[in-house]
Amino acid sequence: MREKSNVHSAILTILVLLTLQRVYCDNPYRYYTWKITYGDIYPLGVKQQGILINGQFPGPQIDCVTNDNLIISVYNYLNEPFLISWNGLQQRRNSWQNGVYGTTCPIPPGKNFTYTLQAKDQIGSYFYFPSLAMHKAAGGYGAIRVYSRPRIPVPFPPPANDFTVLAGDLYKRSHRQLKYILDSGHNLPLPDGLIINGRGWNGYTFTVDQGKTYRFRISNVGMATSINFRIQGHTMKLVEVEGSHTLQTSYTSLDIHLGQSYSVLVTANQPPKDYYVVVSSRFTRRVLTTTAVLHYSNSWTQVSGPVPGGPTTQINWSIYQARSIRWNLTASGPRPNPQGSYHYGLIKPSRTIILANSAPYINGKQRYAVNSVSYVDPDTPLKLADYFKIGGVFNLGSISDQPYNGNGYLGTPVMAANFRSYVEIVFQNWENSVQSWHIDGYSFFVVGMNGGQWTPASRSHYNLRDTVARCTTQVYPKSWTAIYMALDNVGMWNIRSEDWSRRYLGQQFYLRVYSSSNSWRDELPIPKNALLCGRARHHRTRPL
Repeated sequence: MREKSNVHSAILTILVLLTLQRVYCDNPYRYYTWKITYGDIYPLGVKQQGILINGQFPGPQIDCVTNDNLIISVYNYLNEPFLISWNGLQQRRNSWQNGVYGTTCPIPPGKNFTYTLQAKDQIGSYFYFPSLAMHKAAGGYGAIRVYSRPRIPVPFPPPANDFTVLAGDLYKRSHRQLKYILDSGHNLPLPDGLIINGRGWNGYTFTVDQGKTYRFRISNVGMATSINFRIQGHTMKLVEVEGSHTLQTSYTSLDIHLGQSYSVLVTANQPPKDYYVVVSSRFTRRVLTTTAVLHYSNSWTQVSGPVPGGPTTQINWSIYQARSIRWNLTASGPRPNPQGSYHYGLIKPSRTIILANSAPYINGKQRYAVNSVSYVDPDTPLKLADYFKIGGVFNLGSISDQPYNGNGYLGTPVMAANFRSYVEIVFQNWENSVQSWHIDGYSFFVVGMNGGQWTPASRSHYNLRDTVARCTTQVYPKSWTAIYMALDNVGMWNIRSEDWSRRYLGQQFYLRVYSSSNSWRDELPIPKNALLCGRARHHRTRPL
């Protein structure tokens, strides 16, 4: 019997190796070594302790091509645990590498972990960020740009240059001070300012040649506020939203909500001088503003005069703009076939999930919740507890498909879902603030948004033809947003608020997409180098 068992184990090991070889060997590898340290930064004119990657704030940019393999060795030189997550990379069949505490053990101080990622069947503009506690408030983030493969047509000519814009709000308080405020049961104040690529007012310059066209990839990497982006005297042609090529509509300014990414084309067709690149806060009582500079290479005139204004608290303006963003049905995505060949609107969802955010006080402290459950991190990552069958960490079905009208309560909610099902998710927001929701592991279709209470009759107003597929969507105050999503990616996936204080205080949960086949075609095996912590500490991963 022991001999048969050994033979069986050897066969399984060979199959694992062959599977991994088939997944990765045909595509290029890109290797990165990142050292995570503290360092002084001055974006708002005062010294702050930042989290740097290889001494940089923001961190190094990842440039890759569809299906490239990314091998990223992260060395943690902080005095506290650290994790990086990859906003928008879908981690196909591989939630092990997602880099949030529900799937991945933190990297202990003085230790390292090597992520093995693949930009599988993706193009577009994304970013990475530190996912533990309030580390994101100190930096540790950077851009991810996934280019199309050489033979895949792109629906616009190659730009003269490709600029990254990492914009968002910033506090002067340290991430530890912000965490203390939240742990004490209080809300955070309004951020102290906005920054562009780690710099404050006029601290960053984009240099262009007159008559040429440039791509700007803009991500809102902030903690608390939606932003509006605009370039003085120039229009912007929208071409891509989180991996979806769009109809090329021109805008004078764009609302970009927390966690969202957009690509625009800008032609330097104005008289040669310098122009303001403006980022301002949206839906805040006090408008925060910062600027960078668009510098014409043949200019001798510096920026001056008043900064061009933009929208401030207007909700309807933002809704109309959001509805105007449409999928380019004839353009190729990561594959040569047109995006529109996937007829998402002709598939009938098998399940409707309604998620309502709320802001309960629990045990005398401010918390945030989804369907009344306020998420609390368990002592063991959910993915490891599921894999090693460790009881008592979470219960499937611990969050309802429908809002619960009772008082908020603490828990570790995990929702069960079946592989290859097609679901409708409605985000219902009864609060007075704009919400921003992100789903790891997926791209979904934003089929509708409107004010008031969602009802089944709301479906008559859905866009079932050419809405964009993306990974982060906004929900306006006293409103709802509906999405369609094909559950084609097995794993444990975080659904969260991109308002980081709300996420930290419980507005998140995990979706367990399950396949009974236990096949490596559906999900990759646990990484050999997976960090083990909590009640998984004494388990083993796999031999090879």
